Amino acid sequence: MLEAIRDRRVQGTIRRRIAALADEPEKQGRPLLGELSGYRSVRAVGQRYRVIYRVEQDRVVVFVVALGIRREGAKSDVYELARKLFRLRLLSPDEGERGSGSDR
Repeated sequence: MLEAIRDRRVQGTIRRRIAALADEPEKQGRPLLGELSGYRSVRAVGQRYRVIYRVEQDRVVVFVVALGIRREGAKSDVYELARKLFRLRLLSPDEGERGSGSDR
């Protein structure tokens, strides 16, 4: 997904934002609800891009599972992409309880 972004400056900014997740990722971004419960979302490149990730506590591993532009209501919206990956079972649900309500 990162390589699909043509602007190298934007790629660099997103890479730096992902690298910043190495320090206390569970305190960054916001937890997602509903189908994406167990994942978190952090903004990158201002308000435009989102990085969706999951933290594995036992090994302190951060999995970036999707990144892209937030376009509410569009099929290309990053949250819609993440939900599609989840429905295709390319993302696994969180081991804890799943939330309800909005996916944001």
